[in-house]
Amino acid sequence: MREEIRRMFSEYQTREKELKILKFRITNFKGIEPDDVIKSMCLSGHEGEKVQTSGPSDRTASAALNYRKVADKLDDDLFDGLLEEYQKKKEEMDFFRFGISCLSGKLPEIITDMVVEGMEWQELSEKYEVSHSMIGKYRKKALEELETIYSIREHSDTAFMLS
Repeated sequence: MREEIRRMFSEYQTREKELKILKFRITNFKGIEPDDVIKSMCLSGHEGEKVQTSGPSDRTASAALNYRKVADKLDDDLFDGLLEEYQKKKEEMDFFRFGISCLSGKLPEIITDMVVEGMEWQELSEKYEVSHSMIGKYRKKALEELETIYSIREHSDTAFMLS
């Protein structure tokens, strides 16, 4: 659990970008245009040296309709996968931010500046008028408190699943 929290400290900015990209992909999701594919499958085509000029055969129409069903299912699966990934990542980011807000003393402000805002230790030292080693102590204390918060969540999730 501690490693998960440490990773969140170091990867927070990247995870925020991933979340924004997923949101963009979901809100701009278009999928495959099945009508375009069906039209291209139904158009008359070459048969050797001879050009077919009659309408599409029943077999071609059936294949096109089947393709539409498959394309729709693939679009649905792709969209559902994007949405599920977004919801999972968003929930994790929201809980992490909630955990930061539950820290004691000055820690919520310091850790927000450090992790969420991406401030360097030198900037933090100057802003809070403390040494680098004190920033390290704040970080260590925040990790310990966050570990407790995550542990409580894990235990409540487990209790809920077992009930």
